[in-house]
Amino acid sequence: MTVPQLATRMSDWLCGDYQAVLFEELDAVVGYALFRREPEYVYLRQIFVRPDFRRRGIGRAAMEWLSVNAWQGAPRLRIEVLIGNEIGQAFWRAVGFRDYSVTMEREPMASLE
Repeated sequence: MTVPQLATRMSDWLCGDYQAVLFEELDAVVGYALFRREPEYVYLRQIFVRPDFRRRGIGRAAMEWLSVNAWQGAPRLRIEVLIGNEIGQAFWRAVGFRDYSVTMEREPMASLE
């Protein structure tokens, strides 16, 4: 997606049910989290740390801050991680997540011969 398309997409989420939190280090924005509250859980749609700030503990610290300050009292937290994103899966498991389900899809086919 282009930057304008991404900006429109983010704006649409924020005009709806989503909230965002920015993460800063030395007065620079280094990442963000985008989430929404559901009755039974908080859905974390995105957490992003700029590539040049990764592997410094920012994601882990952000998750701790969000748990105490933004999601206090939430019974559970849900995320989605692409199957091919092994680094992302490793991060989420390291901060306490466990596998819950697998969503599968396929392209439409003319027949199922």
